[in-house]
Amino acid sequence: MRKQGRPLQSYFPTILQSSSVVTFARISNRLTASMSKPTAAITAVHGYLPPDLLTNFDLEKMVDTTDEWIRTRTGVQERHILKGEGLGTSDMGAEAVKGLLAKRGIDASEIDLLICATVTPDHVFPATANIISDKIGATNAWSYDINAACSGFLYALTTGSQFIETGKYKKVVVVGADKMSSIIDYTDRATCIIFGDGAGAVLLEPTEEGTGILDSILKSDGSGRQYLHQKAGGSVKPASHETVDKKEHFVFQDGQPVFKAAVKGMADVSAEIMEKNHLSADDVAWLVPHQANLRIIDATASRMGVGPEKVMVNIQRYGNTTAGTIPLCLWDWEKQLKKGDNIILAAFGGGFTWGAVYVKWAYNTPA
Repeated sequence: MRKQGRPLQSYFPTILQSSSVVTFARISNRLTASMSKPTAAITAVHGYLPPDLLTNFDLEKMVDTTDEWIRTRTGVQERHILKGEGLGTSDMGAEAVKGLLAKRGIDASEIDLLICATVTPDHVFPATANIISDKIGATNAWSYDINAACSGFLYALTTGSQFIETGKYKKVVVVGADKMSSIIDYTDRATCIIFGDGAGAVLLEPTEEGTGILDSILKSDGSGRQYLHQKAGGSVKPASHETVDKKEHFVFQDGQPVFKAAVKGMADVSAEIMEKNHLSADDVAWLVPHQANLRIIDATASRMGVGPEKVMVNIQRYGNTTAGTIPLCLWDWEKQLKKGDNIILAAFGGGFTWGAVYVKWAYNTPA
């Protein structure tokens, strides 16, 4: 029998020490596993813009507007338009992905999954992503579309990153592409001045270097649908002679409510993701905003405290390409991005949909 007050470990020192070592080892292993969990890094980016241009001066001949009026209200000077019989969103998306694969030096057969964000699919079905996969020869990939309007690329990027983080896939391609000219009424000056056609694509691959898609905040509010939508062509109002005569297969936008919601939504969610990740304005290398309207972009940057020198803006050259705007910005600025850069992607679109994604850039681009 042991004497009163003698510590138990004096009788069983080896057992208790061994137990402590095992417990510490388990905790250490868990922490190591958590720290080494793969993230989805953007390892390549590419874009495609059709060659034909529609300038503000061209629009002056089509509707009651001026170059000065368009520039001061939207920031747009010109936009690219996809012309040609039988050409659709998949053709632009396929070109963007081909460039992406060539840049990364991989074959289309290596792609595990391809997601296409678009509101202008080639057809109601099959998915445009299926058609892109076929056109590029991605025979081992499965694919599908995401429709979240101008926020579509962020929704698709976040979704694609999950397949990388879980270890399910090694190579995921995310495409943002829209042929907005196919659903724009070029007699309506409220919408025809804004939109253009284009596509961008990124490749996601796993990394354990602490870079990649680190966080996201995505939101939606279906009550906003009345302010920005296409009235006909869906199951609620199928195409008919009447819907065509009434021009209900084009984009309808009630400008003021959309503008107010976009300014608040994009600015607030960008500031929110910075606060959540303890990022100051000095910590942020780049803001990559959806290119909807220069005034919305300026309001978002101001809310974040980010100076104009850190904001990617190409709306003057491309207009609003809907799901294509953010990857096209990354493509334009790729050579300026540095490994470790903190980047905030932000968007607002029909639905309403909006969100922000925090990315730590994964590579330096060779000069």
